[in-house]
Amino acid sequence: MTNMNMTIKETEQEIIDEFSLFDNWMGKYEHIIEMGKSLPMIEEKFKTEDRLIKGCQSKVWMHSELKEGKIYFKADSDAIITKGLVAMVIRVLNEHAPDEVLDAKMDFVEKIGLKEHLSPTRANGLVNMIKQMKLDALAYKAKV
Repeated sequence: MTNMNMTIKETEQEIIDEFSLFDNWMGKYEHIIEMGKSLPMIEEKFKTEDRLIKGCQSKVWMHSELKEGKIYFKADSDAIITKGLVAMVIRVLNEHAPDEVLDAKMDFVEKIGLKEHLSPTRANGLVNMIKQMKLDALAYKAKV
């Protein structure tokens, strides 16, 4: 799930393009589930209470590290759709500098129609995942 030097905007556009290939939401959900299979998995030792994303219907653990000025995210979830959602946001924000993560608009979520097609608790969970990633970026920025 490396972005090969793509900008956040380019990765967002790539996801928008992928979703435009599907005629219906069954196909889009299947694509989200497929994305979950490429999720950079969090190590068991990081599956702790303090790494759980608050406000998620299912359990989502997220861990990040700063290496050479870029943030690397890993996660896991006990639900297949949620695993796909977290994989998608990690795909967009992974391996970018804290400033880039903080500046990311993440408007691809609305452009692919995700908000209308998720249950309110899942949509809230997605917002909280992004919020946590930005909080991590803020903490790393303070250290740089």
